[in-house]
Amino acid sequence: MNLDQVINTEDVALGIGAPPDAAGWIVGLLQASDSFYPTGSYAHSFGLEGLVQENVVRDRASLREFILQSVMPSLQRVELPLAVHAWQAFGTRDWERIAELCRLSSALKASQELRTASANIGRQRAELVALLRPHALTEEYLSRARQADWPFAAAISAALEGRVLGAPQVAVLAGLYYASIASLLSAAMKVLRLGQNAAQSLLTETLAAASKVIAASMKVPVDEIGWFNPWLDIAAARHETADARMFIS
Repeated sequence: MNLDQVINTEDVALGIGAPPDAAGWIVGLLQASDSFYPTGSYAHSFGLEGLVQENVVRDRASLREFILQSVMPSLQRVELPLAVHAWQAFGTRDWERIAELCRLSSALKASQELRTASANIGRQRAELVALLRPHALTEEYLSRARQADWPFAAAISAALEGRVLGAPQVAVLAGLYYASIASLLSAAMKVLRLGQNAAQSLLTETLAAASKVIAASMKVPVDEIGWFNPWLDIAAARHETADARMFIS
């Protein structure tokens, strides 16, 4: 058994993942990955609409290139490693590391739109966890975050929810990976001439690489977390003042 799948004695004492009911955390992660789950992610394109307005992404081929060359590397180098280290820090109640990761997540997003999007989704997800699955770990996180004004972050809240569900680390990362790609493709269908079959074919292709991307993300140390795409940052910044837009970001 992988060490990430072992529920330590402290978790058992706190009621996190005890007993290790796989069906319980699987359905919990499915719920959190569903567009029906009200985190507000449906209102964001995470820079995609800006790239469409700039004519960088204009069809299925250019969307595929964007996903392969930018979205997946960003997941591998930023969002998933943030969740990796947050999941570990929540397990040891390392609040200093959690604070560091929250600030790092915000600092890595160059445009105000993307920072705000992640913060809003992160806040809503953490508060939803507190509402639906009350737990001391969530209460303490929310209390510390509000008192110290930590920036909320989507990846951090995903790790928090995974801990509360008792899900193993790799499952939390897989849920975050899927939700990120699926949300982007859902947005793409609204701003491009992209049908459901085309979107699903792209989703299937990217999901086939999930194991490799997740494995690589688990090896990224905190001081090497980062990814830079100037096209995305510029498009997201311009999107803030666009004359018309469908998405918040």
